[in-house]
Order: sequence, then C-alpha cells, then structure tokens
Amino acid sequence: MTRFTIASFNVKNLIGPEREFYRFQSYTPEEYAWKADWMADQLLTLNADIVGFQEVFEEAPLRQVIAEADRRGALANAASIPDPAKRYHRKAIFQKLAYGSYAEAELAFAPNLNDTSEPGKRRPGLAVLSRFGFEGDPEVIQDLAQPLDIPMACLGEEEDAGFYTLRRLSRPILKVRVPVGDQVISVFNCHLKSKLGEYIKPQGAPYPPETVLTAYDAAGRAMGSLRAALRRMGEAWVLRRAVLDELEQGRPVMVLGDFNDGEHAVSSEIISGEVPFKNYTWMLRHDAQHPGDRYSEAEDAQIREAVDRVRLRSAEKMFLRKSLRDVVYTTAFGGVHESIDQIYMSRHFDPDWHGAVGKMHYYSVFNDHLTDGSHPEAPFNKLASDHGQIMAHMELHG
Repeated sequence: MTRFTIASFNVKNLIGPEREFYRFQSYTPEEYAWKADWMADQLLTLNADIVGFQEVFEEAPLRQVIAEADRRGALANAASIPDPAKRYHRKAIFQKLAYGSYAEAELAFAPNLNDTSEPGKRRPGLAVLSRFGFEGDPEVIQDLAQPLDIPMACLGEEEDAGFYTLRRLSRPILKVRVPVGDQVISVFNCHLKSKLGEYIKPQGAPYPPETVLTAYDAAGRAMGSLRAALRRMGEAWVLRRAVLDELEQGRPVMVLGDFNDGEHAVSSEIISGEVPFKNYTWMLRHDAQHPGDRYSEAEDAQIREAVDRVRLRSAEKMFLRKSLRDVVYTTAFGGVHESIDQIYMSRHFDPDWHGAVGKMHYYSVFNDHLTDGSHPEAPFNKLASDHGQIMAHMELHG
C-alpha cells in the first residue's frame, strides 16, 4: 500500500518584488517578503507530495518559496520528531507530524506564451512540484497545432451557421507523468480563462469602450462575458481531449487546477465527461423507426460502460458524499464564495470500480483566508490569495 497527497494551490500573482505584473500592480520588497512568508507557511502546512500551482509569473520566486518551506520543515522536524534511537519514534503520530523535504523533488514550470515580459502586461503560467519526480518530459499545451474549430448546427435552411475558432489557450495546460508506487499517473494542471469579460479595443482607440464604466454598456459587457465563456469552454474541451488520449491508453489520470467555474458549470462537465443514465433501455434509439425502438439490455450495459470508462470523478463530490458535508468553498469573487478549484480523477481511483488501483480516503480544504476586492479588509489581504488550497489524500493498492 502506497499513500500520497496531491494538492492545487492558486498562489495569486507570484512574481518578484518591484516587477509590475498587471497595470500599476507590483509588490514592494516588504510586500513580497510578506507574500513569500505566507506561501512558505501554506506549503509547509500542505506538505503535499504533488502540488499544482497556478498564477506563477516567474519560476525563481517559486523555487525560493519551496526552499524556505524546506528550511522551516527541517526545523519543525527537529523540534517534534523523536530521534530514531528512541523506541517510540515509529508511532503513527510522529509520521503524521513529519515534514517531507522537496530537496530531491522535481519542479516543472510552464510559462505563458502570451507573456511578453513587458511591465504591466504580464501573463501567468503554472507549475507542478513532485516529490516522486517525473517519468519523461513534461508536456505543455497552449499553442494548438491544429486550431479548434467549433461548427454551429444549422437551425433552419441556412447552409453556414458559423463557427468559433480557438488557436491558442489563454494559459498553458501542463501535463506530467508521475511515478507513484507501481503506478504512473498522468497529472494535468490547468487554469482556464477567467470570468472577467473579454473586450476588443477598436483600431486607434486607447481602450475598449466597454471598460468605461461611467458610460456603462450592458450589452457590450454581456458580450465580453460571452467571449470569456466561449474561450473557457473551448479550453476545457482541449483539456478533455488530452485526458481522453491518456485514458484510451489505460493510464490513471488526475486533473487539478483553477477551472474558473463551479462543480456544475459547463466547462467542468466538459472536462469530467457525461454521467451515464441509470437505464438506457427506456430511451428511443438514434435510428428509431417506430415508438418501440429502444436500446436493448445488452446495449444499455455497453453504453453505460463506454460513458463511465472515460468519466472523471470529482474529489470534492466524493468527499462531500462520504463525509456528509454539504459545501466546500475555495474562492471568493465579487463577494460570492464558491468552489472553482478542483481535483478530478479517473475511475482507477473509484473504489466502486472493480479495476481500481487506489482510492481517496480524505480531502482537505485550506480556506480560512478567503477575501476579495469587495471585502472591507481586502487591501490588507492582497498578498495572500483569493483562493483556498485543496488536497486529496490518496492510497494505492498493492
């Protein structure tokens, strides 16, 4: 039996001091020191074997945070873990308290191709940290070799109903293969397009007209939200296709990151796949010739297996069902608390499937600091994160 933990950590704009990431936004040396201190403490608390980070502008500050977490972890171990010469040192409580160093861990960083490094116009990437290292080279998905064309169905006699084309993702998707025990798990870390509206600047204009809030344009703002949602859902499909490539090879898969949509949102459903119906024998066949043309019992079993084989399970949902909790909050935006950070896993980790190689036995949520711009204390909390961290506690058989 092998146990491991996997976590998702949106660090909220990690960049070095006095480096303008968004317009007029940067950290003083003192603010950066506070943020790095907070992050190291959070990483020490998580003590996760695999961590997916989002909103990382530069790799160097992240490595500094990891090194500081290790330094604090070594001090904590020296203070709380008994010397091996003491006969009680193997007690489970001390194993739980022990911090595992990242000194031998591997870090994969995926910079954002949209990042020009121009002050005020930076774009964040993401990273994966693994105590188990990686098998093969990490893979970054952002520029699409084959543009994603989404044709629209005709609703009348029109021959051309139009289509939406996606050539590049707003942020990269990072895929790594992590050897754990006698398994190799395909791990995807993502940060889908935000809910912030996407507005187009007319040629020669200093800014998009929809951003002039004193001349509020409700229809234009709604169109900006539509563009953002289309991009987010397109990115979700690109991730889904990459996940299916792994599942079709029989590989265990875990997907984590900031989906920028809740558990029941469209982009989350695209990534996880359909939930099979309980019974397809009542459903009219696709080639029905009369009202009684329904799927057979054998076809019902075939369809349910085909759907379930490639469906991802939500760690949050599995935990809520197991623990009888009714809600998890991972982020605050516009004064609204919701859960947009997710950990999904293939049925290889579903104990109800006969071929499972492991299971999740607990799910931790670290969200005691959630504030955003609508909160009266927000100016004093900008250095932490508007996201909580989530962590799945996993167990492999064998």
